[in-house]
Amino acid sequence: MSSSRITILPAIDLKNGQCVRLRQGRADDATVYSSDPVEMALHWEQEGGMYLHIVDLDGAFAGQPAHREVIGRIAQALTIPFEVGGGLRTDQDIEQMLSLGADRVILGTRACDSPETLGELTRRYGERLAVGIDARDGMVQTRGWTETTSMRATDLTKQLCDLGVRTIIYTDTARDGMLGGVNADAMAMVCDAAGAARVIASGGVSSAGDVRRLLALQRANLTGAIVGKALYEKQVTIQELRSVA
Repeated sequence: MSSSRITILPAIDLKNGQCVRLRQGRADDATVYSSDPVEMALHWEQEGGMYLHIVDLDGAFAGQPAHREVIGRIAQALTIPFEVGGGLRTDQDIEQMLSLGADRVILGTRACDSPETLGELTRRYGERLAVGIDARDGMVQTRGWTETTSMRATDLTKQLCDLGVRTIIYTDTARDGMLGGVNADAMAMVCDAAGAARVIASGGVSSAGDVRRLLALQRANLTGAIVGKALYEKQVTIQELRSVA
């Protein structure tokens, strides 16, 4: 990650081989922004992105990666590092994404369903493993946000970090793709629950003001912010975000 206080991570969401954004994670409410994800990845690198966030949406819904070939081509084209998640439910899936060139893999549903396996995975992969916690009204969601559990995001965060997870990516699903601003209060609670682990904010980050709100939390472990729709809709630029981050 960069030396900035908060690293800005442009997002690339893959669906049917295209670069899309969903509203609140709904597969039936997608906007296509590019039919060439490799070109879009290079665009964000050229715009000043230091680290890319890639999600295989079809993989998340299907429970297994669906865009291996596209992700491999993105890896070959980029010079900046990237992380990838979506449908990584097996050790083989993790190994394959790392071998394709991902700097870090993101587990979601698997971490919620079987957190007891994470101890071994964190020992094996260390910094190259992150866990994505998606939540609505503070309650964890799984399987591409189609199921809401009875577990609080803060409780799961603490449990995972106690098992050795070093990076948490927290998404407020109600804010995602809505351009309505970041849920700073929820981010503060997740950062506190994460202890020494890093936290990356996702969902609703759409302006320099949102980055300032995150910085104002004064949480040293809040190290990144994922930005999607606001960049695609040209409401803000990576450079504008980096100037305050």
